[in-house]
Amino acid sequence: MPTRVVFFLLPKLHLLDLAGPAQVFSTANDLGYGYELTYVAESPDILTAQGVPVRARLEWPELGPADLIVVPGWRSPRLAPTPQMTAATKQRLRAHHAGGGSVASVCSGADALGAAGLLNGRRYTTHHDLTDELAARYPKANIVRDVLYVVDDRVITSAGIASGIDLALHLVATARGAEAAARVARQMVVYARRNGDDLQDSVMLRHRGHLSDLAHRVQDVIDSRYAEPLRLAELAANVGVSERTLTRIFTQATGLTPLRYQQLLRLERAEHLIGHGATVEAAARAVGFEDARMLRRLRARSLAS
Repeated sequence: MPTRVVFFLLPKLHLLDLAGPAQVFSTANDLGYGYELTYVAESPDILTAQGVPVRARLEWPELGPADLIVVPGWRSPRLAPTPQMTAATKQRLRAHHAGGGSVASVCSGADALGAAGLLNGRRYTTHHDLTDELAARYPKANIVRDVLYVVDDRVITSAGIASGIDLALHLVATARGAEAAARVARQMVVYARRNGDDLQDSVMLRHRGHLSDLAHRVQDVIDSRYAEPLRLAELAANVGVSERTLTRIFTQATGLTPLRYQQLLRLERAEHLIGHGATVEAAARAVGFEDARMLRRLRARSLAS
């Protein structure tokens, strides 16, 4: 029997919060892994946050313990006093979980699960812009900040937008095996399957919020060649300044020296590889360290900070 995946859609739905996970399950079905997708709402017409209207059915299909309900997020610079859904829908979410089924959310969809009482006593996550508000709204739940997704007793929550793809790939891997998830990711041209504990913002993004063109150009070089030995003189020559000037401007813009930035990129990639089963030694070699000692020191320093 195929796994039924029901997407419950709320007004101002974010397209990618829906389309990302839907594409994962749809592709899995195309590859023969047996998924059946249904889109349900409390109104047949839903206007998305991006202005594209979508249609949904009003009737819910029969669901069993192997099936999944997903609540995508919606646009909400600040959350409404309560999610726009009826008491009957909240009861349906509770009943499906109580009957052994799984429920998942993307971004602000966690608010719907909270309103249904499904977050109480459980760990969950959401988009970093909403963590403080949801933490205050659901004090009986345990929010996990700055991770991609969290799984707790068949309640699966994700950070939002692209992380909905990571969540869906995880669910395919759990139900159909890692090979199935890898085939889906390859078909979707997903660069890497990320673990739930991966950070919501990467090193590349975290240190790109400055206005220095020179620093951006140096980061472009380091980003593309982080596993190679990069001499400061080579980086300085690449942008046409002295080593001293490069170090000063780069540090002012990013808060890091070029070497430290490269180390953080290596560490982040190594953690990803280790999370997918690589040994510390293999990960160290893959990201450019001559041996694992430096990687171990950087990991210990990161955990201590």
